[in-house]
Amino acid sequence: MAKVHMILQGKGGVGKSFIASTIAQYLVDHGETPLCIDTDPINATFAGYATLDVKRLEILQDNEINSRLFDTLVELIARAKEPVVIDNGASSFSQLSNYLISSNVADLVLSMGHELVLHTVVTGGQALQDTLIGLDSLCSQFPEGVPIVVWLNPYWGQIEAEGKSFEQMRAYKEHKARIAAVVKIPDLKEETFGRDLSELLQERKTFKEGLDNSALTIMTRQRLKIVRDQLFLSLEASRAV
Repeated sequence: MAKVHMILQGKGGVGKSFIASTIAQYLVDHGETPLCIDTDPINATFAGYATLDVKRLEILQDNEINSRLFDTLVELIARAKEPVVIDNGASSFSQLSNYLISSNVADLVLSMGHELVLHTVVTGGQALQDTLIGLDSLCSQFPEGVPIVVWLNPYWGQIEAEGKSFEQMRAYKEHKARIAAVVKIPDLKEETFGRDLSELLQERKTFKEGLDNSALTIMTRQRLKIVRDQLFLSLEASRAV
């Protein structure tokens, strides 16, 4: 059985591709060879990670899901022997979600002997409410048998509203039974850890590439190692993969 990890969120620029690459890197670090697919029709950031061998598949055309290209995606999933990681863009969130639901793709994936796992992200700052709406949409529309993993990304601000943490918010309380795990992305100091990670992401490099890059300072590599280890430990603890 292969786990099919799909990253979905209707708000753009909140870290979906970072999450997809982190999942893929974690799997590689644990001896897996994940099939990585980028379906983002506009910003194919995930596809920029050359060492992850990400396949680009533009399933959205003329603002609608192209059924033939979606069929190709399903065929790739069906043949997969190891985990699958799929990053989807914000611009096709509604269309793809509706298509997945109307086509009973969750049941189809299960019939293949695989498991579909949805990952979404909630951020702090101005995007908090938009990302909570995206979470609510996934939890409300997808079948109860589909586990949903929530990633908390504090890069744009603390994830809180009216003094309430995420676990105290209505969106979490209403869908607690649907949320299989919560993965917390470290709150990084912008001038050190945050800058080092940001530069790595801008270059579409994996943590391993950064750690193997002797052109980076020793402390830069040390900080990247700390961030990687924190993320991997959080994933390990959540059992999300």
